[in-house]
Amino acid sequence: MLKEILAYNREFVDKKTYEKYLTNKYPDKKTAIVSCMDTRLTELLPAALGFKNGDAKIIKNAGGVISHPFGSVMRSILIGIYELDVREILVIGHTDCGARCTDSKNMIEIMKDRGITQADIDRIKYFGIDFDSWLGGFQDLDQSIKKSVEMIKNHPLIPEDVTVYGLVIDSETGALEQLV
Repeated sequence: MLKEILAYNREFVDKKTYEKYLTNKYPDKKTAIVSCMDTRLTELLPAALGFKNGDAKIIKNAGGVISHPFGSVMRSILIGIYELDVREILVIGHTDCGARCTDSKNMIEIMKDRGITQADIDRIKYFGIDFDSWLGGFQDLDQSIKKSVEMIKNHPLIPEDVTVYGLVIDSETGALEQLV
């Protein structure tokens, strides 16, 4: 796969295809989006919002979940606010999310099948990692989004002039629903 990617990339650069994507590091719409890494959203999400390259900072992970107030997602949000002039944050979950159904116990069994030892798993547990909360899914999509929105709104380092919204996008049609 890498050979194909590199060959395509050489042509992309040689033909200057990149020129239509040129922008700077500051989001034109002063917006950051926290969303899922689901492949269906790669082009659908910005298209459904009317966003083009350069309009927003897009932070993606499994489920679009902010799982820790001092984790990498919150770090990215803070950098967006204080270094890149982000003024608005959209937390966008989606229908039919695969991360919703993840089962940490099942995942541990798959890890073992792929060569991870019980000793490695026990060592991680020893250091305080709760596999159920770290790798487990969520029952209610709306509640998961609202929890992430509240974590941002109540974070001691988020200024009051930053607005935060929770939305659900339909992963087939792109239809948006704002959560209250």
